[in-house]
Amino acid sequence: MLKKTNFSKEELISVVVPVLNESGNLSILYERVTKSLRHFKYEIIFINDGSNDDTIEAIKSLASKDSSVRLINLSRNFGHQLAVSCGLDFADGDAVVIMDADLQDPPELIVKMIKKWKEGYDVVYAVRKERMGETFLKKVTAKIFYRALNLFSGTTIPIDTGDFRLVSRRVVLNLRKTREYRRFLRGIISWIGFSQIGIEFERDKRFAGKSHYSIIAMIKLAFDAILSFSIFPLRLASVLGVLTVIFSIFFAIFAYYKNSVGETIRGWSSTVFLILFLGSIQLIAIGIIGEYLGRIYEEVKKRPLYIIDSTLGFENFKEIEDRANVGN
Repeated sequence: MLKKTNFSKEELISVVVPVLNESGNLSILYERVTKSLRHFKYEIIFINDGSNDDTIEAIKSLASKDSSVRLINLSRNFGHQLAVSCGLDFADGDAVVIMDADLQDPPELIVKMIKKWKEGYDVVYAVRKERMGETFLKKVTAKIFYRALNLFSGTTIPIDTGDFRLVSRRVVLNLRKTREYRRFLRGIISWIGFSQIGIEFERDKRFAGKSHYSIIAMIKLAFDAILSFSIFPLRLASVLGVLTVIFSIFFAIFAYYKNSVGETIRGWSSTVFLILFLGSIQLIAIGIIGEYLGRIYEEVKKRPLYIIDSTLGFENFKEIEDRANVGN
């Protein structure tokens, strides 16, 4: 039974925003976020993920006017998922909102998320009813990806969602315990469980700049998601092996029959085809196993998820070091 409670100004709302070359969006983003949270106690944590434009200066300018603005400057580009993980490690809020800086996800939706959280939901995720400014190919591949992932994995991940969501304090604390290097956060959050609900919205076009998620980056994220939440590729390799064995047995019986009646199977093309076919399946199977082994190799090294260069708005550096090493 979900509880219903009133808003409290004592409760802190943290907004975690990973940024990479987003200087053109930050002032508008700040205005819209602070306007939405004007009745709440809040902090905005920007994680600079290796920007080479004026992003750091823009954040410092905001921080000079508002003590609730904080900056974590990473030593290099670690990737979107690890940047978000860094922000979650440092967020002190009773509820934490994850959002990007491109303004495709409207900050005005945060208040609706908070209302659902106050009703007792631990995760409130935004469902993309419309996706403005995105190509037909991207929309179709996204739909196929989520449905395929839900079909092959044991974790149900909401369809047509991104990382834009609100998570409760206890979800954040459990997220900090998960320290795998190849991360797919929306999948991990679904795996954690607790009460979850979606809110539909129409996704806007990017306000300024260009997307940092290239086709290659999206494919990489898709691979990380599938290999992190499903062993179906390994099973597929086994199934292909069984099918080729069955095919080989039938072909051997056919060849034996032809030979017994005095006929010879002519032609080298069929032989070459079979060799290439079986060799391809073997290489695919080895490649799939290699992907899993590669991820095991990365995990056993136990390197930190990210390295912090500098911070702004965090007073206790010892605490910063402790949080950066959480789970390691």
